[in-house]
Amino acid sequence: MAGTALPATTVVAMTVRGTVTDEAGQGLPGVSVVLKGTNAGTTTNASGEYSLTVPDNGGTLVFSYVGFLTQELNIGSQTTLNVQMSTDTKALSEVVVVGYGSQVKREVTGAVQSIAGKELMDIPVSQVTQKLQGRLAGVQINQTTGKPGQGMNVRIRGQLSVSGGSDPLYVIDGFPITGNIGALNPDEIEDITILKDAASTSLYGSRAANGVVLITTKRGKSGQTNVSFNSFVGTQVVPMKGRLQMMDAVEFAQFKKEYYEDAGQPVPAEFQNPAMYEGKNNDWYDALLRRAPIQSYNLTLTSNKDRLNTAVVAGVFNQQGVVLNNEYKRYSLRMNSEYKVSDKVTIGFNIAPNYVYDNTPRTDGDRGTGILFNALHTWPVMPIYDDNGELTKFNRFPSSTGNIFAYANWVRAADELINETTSTNLLSNGYMEYRPLPGLVLKSTINAELLNSKFFFFNPSTATSAINTPVPTTAVSIREYVQDFGWLNENLATYSRSFNNHNFEILAGYTNQRFSRESSRIQADTYSDDRLPTIQGAINVNRGGTNSGVQEWALTSLLSRLTYNFKGKYLFTASIRRDGSSRFGSDNRWGTFPSVSAGWVVSDEDFMKSFQQISFAKLRGSIGVTGNNNIGNYTQYALINNTVNAVFGNNVAAGAVVTSLANANLGWETTRQLDLGLDLGLLNDRIQLTYDFYTKNTTNLLYAVQIPQESGFGNFNDNIGEIKFWGHEFALTTRNTTGKLQWTTNANISFNRNRVIALAEGIDRVYGQHHITRVGYPFAQFYGHLADGVYMNAEDLKNSPVVPGRSTVGSIKLVDVNGDGVLTNGGNNDDRTILGTPFPKFIYGITNNFQYGKFDLSIVGSGSYGNQIWVRHLYSTTNLDGVFNLMKEVKHRFRSEQNPGKGFFGTTVGGGTVTGIERDWQNSRFVADASFFTIKNITLGYNIGLQNKFFRSARLYASIQQAVVFTKYWGGPNPETSAQGNGQGDGGNLSPGIDLSNYPVPRTSSIGINLNF
Repeated sequence: MAGTALPATTVVAMTVRGTVTDEAGQGLPGVSVVLKGTNAGTTTNASGEYSLTVPDNGGTLVFSYVGFLTQELNIGSQTTLNVQMSTDTKALSEVVVVGYGSQVKREVTGAVQSIAGKELMDIPVSQVTQKLQGRLAGVQINQTTGKPGQGMNVRIRGQLSVSGGSDPLYVIDGFPITGNIGALNPDEIEDITILKDAASTSLYGSRAANGVVLITTKRGKSGQTNVSFNSFVGTQVVPMKGRLQMMDAVEFAQFKKEYYEDAGQPVPAEFQNPAMYEGKNNDWYDALLRRAPIQSYNLTLTSNKDRLNTAVVAGVFNQQGVVLNNEYKRYSLRMNSEYKVSDKVTIGFNIAPNYVYDNTPRTDGDRGTGILFNALHTWPVMPIYDDNGELTKFNRFPSSTGNIFAYANWVRAADELINETTSTNLLSNGYMEYRPLPGLVLKSTINAELLNSKFFFFNPSTATSAINTPVPTTAVSIREYVQDFGWLNENLATYSRSFNNHNFEILAGYTNQRFSRESSRIQADTYSDDRLPTIQGAINVNRGGTNSGVQEWALTSLLSRLTYNFKGKYLFTASIRRDGSSRFGSDNRWGTFPSVSAGWVVSDEDFMKSFQQISFAKLRGSIGVTGNNNIGNYTQYALINNTVNAVFGNNVAAGAVVTSLANANLGWETTRQLDLGLDLGLLNDRIQLTYDFYTKNTTNLLYAVQIPQESGFGNFNDNIGEIKFWGHEFALTTRNTTGKLQWTTNANISFNRNRVIALAEGIDRVYGQHHITRVGYPFAQFYGHLADGVYMNAEDLKNSPVVPGRSTVGSIKLVDVNGDGVLTNGGNNDDRTILGTPFPKFIYGITNNFQYGKFDLSIVGSGSYGNQIWVRHLYSTTNLDGVFNLMKEVKHRFRSEQNPGKGFFGTTVGGGTVTGIERDWQNSRFVADASFFTIKNITLGYNIGLQNKFFRSARLYASIQQAVVFTKYWGGPNPETSAQGNGQGDGGNLSPGIDLSNYPVPRTSSIGINLNF
């Protein structure tokens, strides 16, 4: 019967052929050609030609290619379909996620930058922040340690605080989470938006001063069902370039021989013949490292048909660290579902559990905790293995050799110490949308986050991570349990309407959020059997190391936003949020955070029509107020210690004492920010430039202000001081070539500055570890003496300022800054001065993407210029007393007037009285240029093509992460490093940029595959 379709089993196939060309008529290779609604598809060959078998009852072919607009053509009865693809110049019409909603990109009036999740594929790392390095203007991301799953420091527009945190607020699918995103599977991400100015962040109020990172996870594409599998496997290695050059066994023995000779002392037998150590070198640092595997597997299913939109992402990630016995595993699952009940009602539910296992030896920190630090210092003449090939337990030379420190076997410590954390995380939210009237949307959401974390540390009696601790040692165990639970309820109403070229949207909302943490810690020691490290197996439970606690906070908020534009040309946005926080004092509980912004799309004006090269131009500006409530919990209260005992006669009674004063006016840190920006498109948007200038002042900094001791207390928590920030940001995107060879460049550069305007009354400076934060100067500057070589002879010593009773010929010479003729460390006549800064003059990044036929290539670079690092390990790796192994450069120290060396390291003669100045008086020798440019990633891919029977597309790729580091930094392999002495964290805001020989960042080589079914 005419017009009646044949049964599916009898549909006759036909072949459609054609050529796909660009606007210049050249054939486009690698264009995806898919029969809509099916898995049937192919790609064009090198000449742009394709051939595809389809049912003879027609259908629709979908043509898609990166950088070009997707086209759909009805087949009908045609057997030849030629297509000319048009360049995609509508990037500015894309919708970007902003706080509590979305906007068309060309109508955004704030400083906002977005990046799609697909741009971050193929990079073989565990954390999404690693993938973002070098891609975002104004966002400095440093990898301070190479520990898997750790060590990422994110700072937006250089934001700082004296005591409050500086991490941005992370918002996942509308839920402001309480921690970071280190455990988030990057494959779950659809796109990321960075909110930088007050106009874009003020709706997050008292938590937004450090910037906001919005993460949207995957959803189904309309009318499509897609299944994809992404996987990579690779190996990691620490390159030799950049490692500290330490003395080998022969060189160290030679140094020790010269040490005693120069001092006129007998040379111990162990060092009289350095050649005896030929072939017997023990490289303790290298012995802790290995070539380690890394692998990742992710399966994604998305579907958006009829009324149901579903996305499921399941992932397995396993990274063996490059340090022995280091393992990081993550198992993750995410399911996002949305169901359209009717034209007016939509409900949704998202759930995302993950499980993380992390066992990392105590690698970072100084000689009390960090085995990598310890390994650098261990004498290379001390054996790692004994004559039977077994690991030694403990090494000590006779005291006559100067061996005042004993060394455990760090390889044994890495193998035998347990330092593991297991955590189960759950993020979930449910929501309902109701559209009672055209343009009106009512939405209510309930969000929840749950974390259960267990930490277990066991130091057996046979090993230790500390220098000068004899083995066997006292076995110690630590168990820590943390349970977090937080929930957020948001109720939002959004109304949008357009009439007579006027377009507006009004948002109003009320939110409630609560968070609680329960924690406990049990420390036990003295085990009779290391094989039973249970609490019951310990003879002693350490009361000082055993505790429990509860932390809670709550936040109630009102928020509103008006967005208006006229003809899409004149733009205006006003926002306000009012927060009531339990963290603030009872007399200062509520804060108000307003902002306004405006934009003008200049290119839409008639007078711009004559400037045909300018395809888009928008001026924008914003001003607003945000806050930082990272001041801790209960800081406003008078705290009590109930573990204090009192003696009454012959009896001891339990007691309590007030340990801090209350402050009912304690509030949030406040940041007022002005932003002026320009968005420019040239040559039909082949060149796109974004520029922003910002200036902001942070006031009411939280600080423990010193008070008279007559009060019975040493300090008082209060809001004091002011810091000014300003800077310039440039982001440039260019489509350099189109057609058969496509080449796109994304580059950015940012200049961030800060100055301390005020601290507390009567206080003009605050000290960090090796830093000073001083009114009138930038924050946290390196501070100490200026080194000026060594005293070359007696005349030089006589005519130069000296340290009375300590300076001698060959010892370090310092600059007499105040000109009083005497070198002084501290006090009223202090000769210390600012030596450098941990903050760069500018940061930059560049990404080049190439596509030719079925091949694609991506190269990502990230850099920093003008910052220094305090090389803290030099205190011991160049300790001229000879108690540790030394850097090779110490060979070129001052030995005599005839053999003065290079003038950097002084004499060993005189002992600690002389050498202690060089070591203990902080000076510029410890400050090193840490500017760098790193090729973060190189990825080469090949698109195999579309296979009808098995999969839609397949792509193979090879990738190198941390490919090359260009730097003059000589203090270690990682110019991005920053650490504190206990190995926990990066030193904080007052003491950043310290190198303690942290866990190195490895180079990772991998191969992977992307399959779409």
